[in-house]
Amino acid sequence: MKAILGKKVGMTQVFTEQGDVVPVTVVESGNMVVVQKKTIEKDGYNAIQVGFGDIKLKNVNKPKKGHFDKSKVEPKRFLREFQVTNIDDYEVGQKIGVDIFQVGEKVDVVGISKGKGFQGSIKRHGHHTGDMSHGSKFHRLRGSLGASAGVGRVVKGTKAHGHMGHEKVTVLNLEVIRVDADKNAILLKGAIPGPKKGLVKIREAVRNYSK
Repeated sequence: MKAILGKKVGMTQVFTEQGDVVPVTVVESGNMVVVQKKTIEKDGYNAIQVGFGDIKLKNVNKPKKGHFDKSKVEPKRFLREFQVTNIDDYEVGQKIGVDIFQVGEKVDVVGISKGKGFQGSIKRHGHHTGDMSHGSKFHRLRGSLGASAGVGRVVKGTKAHGHMGHEKVTVLNLEVIRVDADKNAILLKGAIPGPKKGLVKIREAVRNYSK
Protein backbone atom coordinates (compact mmCIF):
# COMPACT_ATOMS: atom_id res chain seq x y z
CA MET A 1 0.00 0.00 0.00
CA LYS A 2 1.28 3.44 -0.93
CA ALA A 3 1.45 5.76 2.06
CA ILE A 4 3.34 8.78 3.33
CA LEU A 5 3.52 10.80 6.53
CA GLY A 6 3.01 14.54 6.36
CA LYS A 7 2.48 17.74 8.30
CA LYS A 8 -0.78 19.62 7.92
CA VAL A 9 0.00 23.16 6.80
CA GLY A 10 -3.52 24.57 6.51
CA MET A 11 -6.36 25.19 4.06
CA THR A 12 -6.61 27.39 0.99
CA GLN A 13 -8.35 27.33 -2.39
CA VAL A 14 -7.19 26.79 -5.95
CA PHE A 15 -8.74 27.16 -9.37
CA THR A 16 -9.18 24.27 -11.78
CA GLU A 17 -8.62 24.57 -15.53
CA GLN A 18 -12.38 24.97 -15.92
CA GLY A 19 -12.35 27.97 -13.56
CA ASP A 20 -13.99 26.23 -10.60
CA VAL A 21 -12.84 27.06 -7.07
CA VAL A 22 -11.79 24.01 -5.04
CA PRO A 23 -11.10 24.11 -1.27
CA VAL A 24 -7.91 22.20 -0.52
CA THR A 25 -5.74 21.23 2.44
CA VAL A 26 -1.99 21.59 2.01
CA VAL A 27 0.16 18.79 3.44
CA GLU A 28 3.94 19.03 3.56
CA SER A 29 5.94 15.81 3.28
CA GLY A 30 9.45 15.50 1.98
CA ASN A 31 11.89 14.05 4.49
CA MET A 32 10.32 10.63 5.11
CA VAL A 33 12.97 7.91 5.01
CA VAL A 34 12.98 4.12 5.40
CA VAL A 35 14.62 3.24 8.73
CA GLN A 36 14.05 -0.52 8.92
CA LYS A 37 12.69 -3.41 6.85
CA LYS A 38 10.63 -6.14 8.53
CA THR A 39 10.19 -9.50 6.81
CA ILE A 40 7.99 -12.54 7.23
CA GLU A 41 11.00 -14.74 7.98
CA LYS A 42 12.26 -12.58 10.84
CA ASP A 43 9.25 -10.62 12.11
CA GLY A 44 6.24 -12.56 10.81
CA TYR A 45 5.05 -9.86 8.40
CA ASN A 46 6.30 -7.60 5.63
CA ALA A 47 6.55 -3.94 6.58
CA ILE A 48 8.79 -0.91 6.44
CA GLN A 49 9.50 1.36 9.36
CA VAL A 50 9.75 4.99 8.30
CA GLY A 51 10.95 8.12 10.06
CA PHE A 52 9.52 11.58 9.54
CA GLY A 53 10.10 15.06 10.93
CA ASP A 54 13.28 16.84 11.94
CA ILE A 55 14.46 16.69 15.53
CA LYS A 56 17.48 18.04 17.39
CA LEU A 57 20.05 15.42 18.30
CA LYS A 58 19.98 16.47 21.97
CA ASN A 59 16.29 15.51 22.14
CA VAL A 60 16.88 11.91 20.98
CA ASN A 61 17.34 9.33 23.74
CA LYS A 62 20.08 6.70 23.54
CA PRO A 63 17.94 3.71 22.46
CA LYS A 64 16.46 5.65 19.54
CA LYS A 65 19.83 7.12 18.64
CA GLY A 66 21.30 3.61 18.50
CA HIS A 67 18.40 2.48 16.32
CA PHE A 68 19.01 5.28 13.82
CA ASP A 69 22.79 4.81 13.93
CA LYS A 70 22.36 1.12 13.06
CA SER A 71 20.44 2.13 9.92
CA LYS A 72 22.85 5.02 9.21
CA VAL A 73 19.90 7.41 9.04
CA GLU A 74 19.54 10.86 10.57
CA PRO A 75 17.23 10.79 13.64
CA LYS A 76 13.59 11.62 12.99
CA ARG A 77 10.83 12.79 15.31
CA PHE A 78 8.23 10.18 14.37
CA LEU A 79 8.55 6.45 13.68
CA ARG A 80 5.70 4.57 11.99
CA GLU A 81 5.20 1.26 10.17
CA PHE A 82 3.56 0.62 6.80
CA GLN A 83 2.71 -2.92 5.74
CA VAL A 84 3.76 -3.60 2.16
CA THR A 85 3.31 -6.50 -0.24
CA ASN A 86 6.76 -6.54 -1.84
CA ILE A 87 9.48 -5.68 0.67
CA ASP A 88 12.13 -5.77 -2.06
CA ASP A 89 10.82 -2.50 -3.50
CA TYR A 90 12.32 -0.60 -0.56
CA GLU A 91 15.80 -0.13 0.86
CA VAL A 92 16.99 1.28 4.18
CA GLY A 93 17.82 4.96 3.74
CA GLN A 94 15.47 5.36 0.77
CA LYS A 95 13.52 8.62 0.75
CA ILE A 96 9.81 8.60 -0.06
CA GLY A 97 8.10 11.79 -1.24
CA VAL A 98 4.76 13.11 -2.40
CA ASP A 99 5.46 12.09 -5.99
CA ILE A 100 4.23 8.54 -5.28
CA PHE A 101 0.71 9.96 -5.73
CA GLN A 102 -0.80 11.31 -8.93
CA VAL A 103 -3.28 14.11 -9.59
CA GLY A 104 -6.84 12.77 -9.55
CA GLU A 105 -5.98 9.78 -7.36
CA LYS A 106 -8.19 8.97 -4.37
CA VAL A 107 -6.57 8.78 -0.94
CA ASP A 108 -7.51 8.26 2.72
CA VAL A 109 -6.16 10.56 5.44
CA VAL A 110 -5.64 9.43 9.04
CA GLY A 111 -4.98 11.95 11.80
CA ILE A 112 -5.68 12.92 15.41
CA SER A 113 -8.60 15.31 15.71
CA LYS A 114 -8.38 18.59 17.63
CA GLY A 115 -8.75 18.14 21.37
CA LYS A 116 -11.59 20.16 22.92
CA GLY A 117 -11.12 19.18 26.55
CA PHE A 118 -13.98 18.31 28.90
CA GLN A 119 -17.35 19.20 27.34
CA GLY A 120 -20.98 18.80 28.23
CA SER A 121 -23.35 16.48 26.40
CA ILE A 122 -24.94 19.34 24.45
CA LYS A 123 -21.68 20.29 22.71
CA ARG A 124 -20.26 16.76 22.70
CA HIS A 125 -23.30 14.83 21.41
CA GLY A 126 -25.69 17.53 20.18
CA HIS A 127 -28.31 16.98 22.88
CA HIS A 128 -31.17 19.47 23.20
CA THR A 129 -31.16 22.19 25.83
CA GLY A 130 -34.00 22.83 28.20
CA ASP A 131 -36.21 25.92 28.10
CA MET A 132 -34.07 29.04 28.40
CA SER A 133 -36.78 31.03 30.20
CA HIS A 134 -36.26 32.27 33.75
CA GLY A 135 -38.76 29.84 35.21
CA SER A 136 -36.92 26.80 33.90
CA LYS A 137 -34.38 25.22 36.20
CA PHE A 138 -33.10 23.00 33.38
CA HIS A 139 -30.90 24.71 30.80
CA ARG A 140 -27.76 22.74 29.89
CA LEU A 141 -27.89 19.78 32.28
CA ARG A 142 -27.36 16.24 31.02
CA GLY A 143 -30.91 14.97 31.66
CA SER A 144 -31.90 11.42 32.52
CA LEU A 145 -29.26 8.69 32.27
CA GLY A 146 -31.90 5.97 31.86
CA ALA A 147 -30.87 4.04 34.97
CA SER A 148 -33.39 2.60 37.45
CA ALA A 149 -33.47 0.43 40.54
CA GLY A 150 -33.33 -2.66 38.34
CA VAL A 151 -30.04 -1.56 36.78
CA GLY A 152 -28.58 0.40 39.65
CA ARG A 153 -25.79 1.91 37.60
CA VAL A 154 -25.11 3.94 34.48
CA VAL A 155 -24.90 1.69 31.42
CA LYS A 156 -21.57 1.77 29.60
CA GLY A 157 -21.61 3.79 26.41
CA THR A 158 -24.25 6.25 27.61
CA LYS A 159 -23.87 9.58 25.84
CA ALA A 160 -22.88 12.01 28.55
CA HIS A 161 -20.35 14.72 29.31
CA GLY A 162 -16.66 13.86 29.06
CA HIS A 163 -13.47 14.27 27.08
CA MET A 164 -14.09 15.45 23.52
CA GLY A 165 -11.80 15.20 20.52
CA HIS A 166 -8.15 14.13 20.38
CA GLU A 167 -8.98 10.77 18.83
CA LYS A 168 -8.00 8.91 15.69
CA VAL A 169 -10.09 9.98 12.69
CA THR A 170 -9.98 8.65 9.12
CA VAL A 171 -11.39 10.62 6.17
CA LEU A 172 -12.03 8.46 3.11
CA ASN A 173 -11.76 9.17 -0.61
CA LEU A 174 -10.20 12.61 -0.85
CA GLU A 175 -9.04 13.63 -4.30
CA VAL A 176 -5.47 14.66 -4.98
CA ILE A 177 -5.72 18.09 -6.63
CA ARG A 178 -2.05 18.96 -7.02
CA VAL A 179 1.37 17.41 -6.33
CA ASP A 180 4.40 19.71 -6.02
CA ALA A 181 7.53 17.57 -5.67
CA ASP A 182 9.82 20.63 -5.65
CA LYS A 183 8.11 22.09 -2.57
CA ASN A 184 7.31 18.64 -1.08
CA ALA A 185 3.63 19.55 -0.92
CA ILE A 186 0.44 17.73 -1.81
CA LEU A 187 -2.98 19.41 -2.08
CA LEU A 188 -6.04 17.38 -1.10
CA LYS A 189 -9.64 18.35 -1.81
CA GLY A 190 -11.58 19.15 1.36
CA ALA A 191 -10.68 19.13 5.04
CA ILE A 192 -8.59 16.64 6.98
CA PRO A 193 -8.47 15.96 10.75
CA GLY A 194 -6.07 17.59 13.16
CA PRO A 195 -4.63 21.02 13.92
CA LYS A 196 -2.05 22.90 11.89
CA LYS A 197 1.39 21.26 12.07
CA GLY A 198 -0.34 18.02 13.09
CA LEU A 199 0.95 14.65 11.87
CA VAL A 200 -1.21 12.91 9.26
CA LYS A 201 -0.93 9.70 7.26
CA ILE A 202 -1.93 9.72 3.59
CA ARG A 203 -2.57 6.32 2.01
CA GLU A 204 -4.14 5.07 -1.17
CA ALA A 205 -7.92 4.70 -0.84
CA VAL A 206 -9.05 1.41 0.63
CA ARG A 207 -12.55 1.82 -0.84
CA ASN A 208 -12.54 3.88 -3.99
CA TYR A 209 -16.16 4.95 -4.58
CA SER A 210 -15.34 6.63 -7.90
CA LYS A 211 -14.66 3.30 -9.64
